[in-house]
Amino acid sequence: MIIAARRTPIGEAGGLLRHVEVDRLAAPVLRAVLDDAGIERVDDVLLGNVLGPGGNPARVAALRAGLGEATPGMTIDRQCASGLSAITTAASMLTGDGFVLAGGVESPSTAPWRAWRPRNATEPPRFYQRAPFAPAEIGDPDMGPAADLVAAEAGIGRERQDAFAARSHARATAAQDAGRFDAELVPIGPATSDERPRRGFTPERLARFRPAFTADGTATAANSCGISDGAAAVLITSEQQRAKLGVPGLRLIGARTSGVDPNRLGLGAVPAMRDLCERHAPEVVEFNEAFAGQALACLDAAGLDEELAGPDGGAIALGHPWGASGAVLVVRLFSRMVRQDGPRIGMAALSSGGGLGVATMWERVG
Repeated sequence: MIIAARRTPIGEAGGLLRHVEVDRLAAPVLRAVLDDAGIERVDDVLLGNVLGPGGNPARVAALRAGLGEATPGMTIDRQCASGLSAITTAASMLTGDGFVLAGGVESPSTAPWRAWRPRNATEPPRFYQRAPFAPAEIGDPDMGPAADLVAAEAGIGRERQDAFAARSHARATAAQDAGRFDAELVPIGPATSDERPRRGFTPERLARFRPAFTADGTATAANSCGISDGAAAVLITSEQQRAKLGVPGLRLIGARTSGVDPNRLGLGAVPAMRDLCERHAPEVVEFNEAFAGQALACLDAAGLDEELAGPDGGAIALGHPWGASGAVLVVRLFSRMVRQDGPRIGMAALSSGGGLGVATMWERVG
């Protein structure tokens, strides 16, 4: 059961949160979640994180949040699915009527530079952008070209992708104007609202952008997510403890993890989503919009109406803080389903590097 959920505003890399390290991003969110629930102690803290700096950011953030030296911490890396995997792992670890904090955090703005060690004294270090997701002989494409491949094979054209991206921005700016994000946000310094959503991003305007990754591709800078800083966390407990506290919440009614061909990594969540959708029909879907074509390919393959996805916008508009994004999806579901007394059944899912995917199904109770 999730009984509290918060996130930071999502900042663009190099933007408002550019000087805030991962533990300083996560700690205020952990504290806000506990304050919302009126809880002081938890049994563990699990956070997803992709870029480091290492040193178990979950433990560092827990200490910085004042949770005490007796509170453990564990950091999980399943690439973009790290935050959602942290939540499902925490749910499986829960014992009795205890409490576990789970979520994710990412700060590309403050992440260390990465370099392969020189092989001899005359060779300089070789800097790199990302670690391998799969052995090179199997295929380890960058995400942009892989998204173009997935969209092309699924028959999803540029016009549909641009319309989807424009809708994401329109929904996000409408949610900002209506204050639908306010209750879930924990301000961090000057960052009080999500930095990326753009007004006036019409399909006609998006059509002017050139392909970003392959010469004849359909993914552009405008119909793809942004590189972002942010953190999100939820408080997990038992159904018995939720009832004792007398608060509403989200019950985890299904979770699956799947793997596919790493060359088509954007489809990683499809088997997991299909499996869950055979048992439940979600009324709202939060699917991570890494790329419009890739997101649409997953929704189509899972038999889900794209109109159900991202009712307040998704990662194309809000941004994609990799290790936190899966947790952001669950925070958004909590707001839509619990805070706003909305749909009864909802799904949160995303694909990640290496051809992996995680899907979860939730039920509103109380």
